[in-house]
Amino acid sequence: LFPEHHLSHAASAYYPSAFDKAAILTIDGVGEWATASIGLGEGTSITILKELHFPHSLGLLYSAFTYFLGFRVNSGEYKLMGLAPYGDPRSPEVDRYVGLIKDKLIELKADGSVWLDQDYFDYATGLRMVHEKKWEALFGIPKRNAEDELKPEHCNLGLAIQRVTEEVVVNMAREAQQLTGADNLVLAGGVALNCVANGKLQKSGVFRNIFIQPAAGDAGGALGAALAAYHIYFGKERIVDYKDDAMLGSYLGPTFSDLDVELMAKKYKGVYTRYDDFSKLSEETARLLANENVVGWVQGRMEFGPRALGGRSILGDPRSAEMQKKLNLKIKYRESFRPFAPSVLAEDCHEYFDYD
Repeated sequence: LFPEHHLSHAASAYYPSAFDKAAILTIDGVGEWATASIGLGEGTSITILKELHFPHSLGLLYSAFTYFLGFRVNSGEYKLMGLAPYGDPRSPEVDRYVGLIKDKLIELKADGSVWLDQDYFDYATGLRMVHEKKWEALFGIPKRNAEDELKPEHCNLGLAIQRVTEEVVVNMAREAQQLTGADNLVLAGGVALNCVANGKLQKSGVFRNIFIQPAAGDAGGALGAALAAYHIYFGKERIVDYKDDAMLGSYLGPTFSDLDVELMAKKYKGVYTRYDDFSKLSEETARLLANENVVGWVQGRMEFGPRALGGRSILGDPRSAEMQKKLNLKIKYRESFRPFAPSVLAEDCHEYFDYD
């Protein structure tokens, strides 16, 4: 059995969701010939209603900017998303870049689809993502190499393509809602890992409820292929409890008992203290964090997907002006601008975030 790429993405988002009916939106670089799809999930069935085909692709457009700004394609897109907030939202340069992108590179159509001017791209017929000289002439800056210093114009260009991406995602979602009439939306595909765009989509109010496959990239596609075979090919019943997703919050990985941890610590001669009282462990962890220490946190099952969601996390105190740089350069050995996810008690969410 070989479920198609975007059907696998669709299945990975719909079947684990808590919805018995939902619009399905998948967006990535390319799979077979499709680069995005809109579908409807209802009961155990999935119907693909519409597809966007190669070479016109929001995911490949984002990858092209990833390449031009000096990051690695197919692995550095999240770096571009992390770079975008360093752009100046009040800078006329950002608006100029957005205008150039829409005028020369991409046409946003009324039905949510996009058209990319292939005169500026090389991924369809060549060995590179873009025609570098044309991009350099268009934006007035040279292609950045990985070792080059990051300058304000790089950040502003990153912010510009992020804004265009957010607009396209919302447009595609509006089309999905119009085609399906559904109140619920499920998302998958690599572009669905763009959490900033997802936040804009949620705030748009196009859908009442949204579920995003935690492993939205191709790892989740493997899960979707299995689910598609189970429900579509073998016709197995789908059970929905309307409350919790079947992904168990993405905590599908291995877990370790206290004995496992203790044996591992002894094997590698690690210095450890065992806490049988979780509140005392929490107090000690809080003390370490308040003193600007970095804590590795292991709890329950490991997350399935690229996001740390509390199962396997590196913790630091955000009140420290040096913590981000310390974590990036000394712990994770990555670029100093890279962001970290905040962790806040659910009941305190409204004190820190503009979130409904």
